[in-house]
Amino acid sequence: MRKLVALILLAVLTQPLVFGQKHPKSQSLSEEQRIIHVLNRLGFGARPGDVERVKAMGVEKYIEQQLHPEQIADPAAETRLRELSVLNMTTAELYEKYPQPGQLLRQLQARGMAPEEMAPDKNNQNQPPANPLDNEKNRKVIEEYYRENGLQRPQRIIAELQASRILRAVYSERQLQEVMVDFWTNHFNVFANKGADRWLLPAYDRDTIRPNALGKFSTLLQATAESPAMLFYLDNFQSVSPNANQGRRPGLLQQLRPQQQQQRRGINENYARELMELHTLGVDGGYTQKDVQEVARCFTGWTIFQPRGGGAAVNARMGEASRRNPGTFFFNARVHDDGEKIVLGHKIPSGGGIKDGLMVLDILAHHPSTAKFIATKLVRHFVSDTPPQSLVDRVAATFTKSDGDIRETLKAIFFSKEFNSAEAYRVKIKRPFELVVSAIRTLGADTNGGPGTHRWIERMGEPLYGFQTPNGYSDAAESWVNTGGLLERMNFGLALASNRVQGTTVSLAKTNGEQAKVMDEYLKTLLAGDISAATREALLKQLEPTDPATKVVGLILGTPEFQRQ
Repeated sequence: MRKLVALILLAVLTQPLVFGQKHPKSQSLSEEQRIIHVLNRLGFGARPGDVERVKAMGVEKYIEQQLHPEQIADPAAETRLRELSVLNMTTAELYEKYPQPGQLLRQLQARGMAPEEMAPDKNNQNQPPANPLDNEKNRKVIEEYYRENGLQRPQRIIAELQASRILRAVYSERQLQEVMVDFWTNHFNVFANKGADRWLLPAYDRDTIRPNALGKFSTLLQATAESPAMLFYLDNFQSVSPNANQGRRPGLLQQLRPQQQQQRRGINENYARELMELHTLGVDGGYTQKDVQEVARCFTGWTIFQPRGGGAAVNARMGEASRRNPGTFFFNARVHDDGEKIVLGHKIPSGGGIKDGLMVLDILAHHPSTAKFIATKLVRHFVSDTPPQSLVDRVAATFTKSDGDIRETLKAIFFSKEFNSAEAYRVKIKRPFELVVSAIRTLGADTNGGPGTHRWIERMGEPLYGFQTPNGYSDAAESWVNTGGLLERMNFGLALASNRVQGTTVSLAKTNGEQAKVMDEYLKTLLAGDISAATREALLKQLEPTDPATKVVGLILGTPEFQRQ
């Protein structure tokens, strides 16, 4: 019965979202509405006292401050991150400290430190090979080796990285920085559960995305192209010229290449295609299949040194370079296609080596289609699911004029009439990550950002680093507005208000008095009073005389008004 009531309530409350109906809006935003709007779009929502603080300093000054995060002190977030050791470790250190159990077992078997795998039954040809980790003796050897050498399971790597994203979003004063890290991480999506990417993603976040989130797009683009996480995810680390090394004597780099690289043959087009379709030009950006092939040739030899770690956890005989360099980018000239190429009408001369790929990145970063594609995505993210074409054109022009300066491009959005209009106010649906973080911030709750919080983000459909395909999570409401997803959102609101989210604590004020008065007080706190009469009435009908404030807050967090930015 309770679930049925929740579904009925959900259908009533979400009708404006599903059918595109909007609450009546005035011609212009009030000062307080504009502040709330800025706090929701440039950040993850207002904490208690934020509206008053921004009002005192002026919203324009606040926006300018957020555009320069390097000038903002951030002690609260930095303190919360200190216990997450993964964030400060190199990829080589992660391979050594958090080895993959299957790889570790093979290394130990090669050294006679673990029992060999059992041979398959010759009389049963259809029997699949047994997983050596299912063998009790093997598991015991692995567990003892982990314990004796102070090693930890690799699952902790992504768990700490996910926690860092949540903690930064909740506690950081550099809110726009975190919003743009989220935007670019999704734009240049990498899936954590593809092979070695679990070990490569901390450096991707720390060294690739974060330092470039508000810089030049061309710099960010090159950083992603050289990122081992991207090279592995889109298979470019395997891309070699089919004619490479013919008649050549193997050199040191070739000798050091891992076995799986030595076995590769041919060019891989995955990265070349996604580079143009998803990272720069867009699907209608004017490239052809021939351009994909030529770009793929340009990026042959862009690879990773020991992409799976080289057994660092057990190989004490590895030299210093071999211990320091696993999981890092290098250009292997011996497997590069050094012939002439033509990309989007631009001639790339033969003999260029690594410059071939750099030239491609420069061509793409400065292409008119890239300006339009990036402008459209940014306007969709910050203004509306249906980006106003006039604003897209102006933002694209700023992108081009500023040589792809992300900060200047964002300013063109934030100070536009479209962004600051009543039509843009509370029309964007919060994705699950945004919803969870904004709810925690709005209630002034305390969280460790751990699995308990992330599980709710996952239940609502957006596990961090969990999107398998390169296009990333959708930024449009239609992808998130469905009965199952919205019911989970309501359940999350009730769980959070009731202190049933592991690792997160909410302390609600003890409020006595009529339920309608209690509800109105929380509506003002959580939504600044911006709620329709119909939604208020529906909420009021769900309250019983004995309901505590927790149910009031939980129901409000489940309303469409709170789901919208």
